Amino acid sequence: MNKPIITKKGSLLERAAEVYDFSARLNARAIPESDLQAPPVLKPVAPATVVETPKPVEMPSAAAAPVETRAAPVARPAPVPPAALPVAGRQAKIDRDLLAENQLLVPGAAIGVLAEEFRLAKRHLLLTARQLNKHEPDKARTILVCSAKPGDGKTYCAINLAISMAAERETRVLLVDADFAKPGIMERLGVSDGPGLLDALADPSIDIEKCVVGTDIPNLSLLPAGARTNADVELVASGRTPDLIARLLAADPERVVIFDSPPALSASPASVLALHVGQVMLVVRADKTSEGEIRDTVQRLEGCEHIQLLLNSVAFAPGGARFGSYYGQEDEGQ
Repeated sequence: MNKPIITKKGSLLERAAEVYDFSARLNARAIPESDLQAPPVLKPVAPATVVETPKPVEMPSAAAAPVETRAAPVARPAPVPPAALPVAGRQAKIDRDLLAENQLLVPGAAIGVLAEEFRLAKRHLLLTARQLNKHEPDKARTILVCSAKPGDGKTYCAINLAISMAAERETRVLLVDADFAKPGIMERLGVSDGPGLLDALADPSIDIEKCVVGTDIPNLSLLPAGARTNADVELVASGRTPDLIARLLAADPERVVIFDSPPALSASPASVLALHVGQVMLVVRADKTSEGEIRDTVQRLEGCEHIQLLLNSVAFAPGGARFGSYYGQEDEGQ
């Protein structure tokens, strides 16, 4: 039986750990249930333009009358994000309206509750990655997004995490659809499917970089699941998996690879993939997932030492502390 969800004021960072009594091992974030509803369409905010008026410069007096000159304005180049490395595979355009329709983050839109929640979620993961980088620099750039059962929102959270992390100034994100039985990333983003991870695992002649799909979201690229096969677990468990992951990381030193895996209690590839990543973000649905299911899932993912909980579909009490009150969205979802 699920434990009751207790809404608290202040930071949400340890909420999942407190609810499921995993504070000694797991970190947490919370995604409000109201943010799973269709968000309003947000428009990008154009940066303000500052015009500088040059000041007169007085010259020392000489025999002739004083001469007054004006200094030319100093050109200040706008900050430019790091240029993305060229993607060997095809390019795709992400429909921003489709993102909003699927209740996902929209790049360039005004900051709201959902954006702030994933900002803090990614910050936990990036801080852990910084620690991992001291001892396992390759694994520090790999993250597995998983859940106990279907319907917990893992793909939704994986896409939002990837979009949020791609906004970092020195990070490029490769989102891999590793839910081989029921892939959903490409469809949710409105991108046509194609060769992917399973194809490269099965055929050594396939260059996995050519399967990568670049997008018009800065610093975000995708890797499809590939052709379905009954041997998906055996392929992932083969020695080619760490080799392919190493190739993906070596292709771009700023790349972070995020895997969206199957639910751990429903399919076995998740436990195999956990052996090859530095962190697991375990999505827990507040109104469905029991503590026993969380413990069973953690046990199956024990191949990864660093597991963090992300509490999804949280019910907030009216008047409780949340980011919406700061952004003028107090009544949203209430």
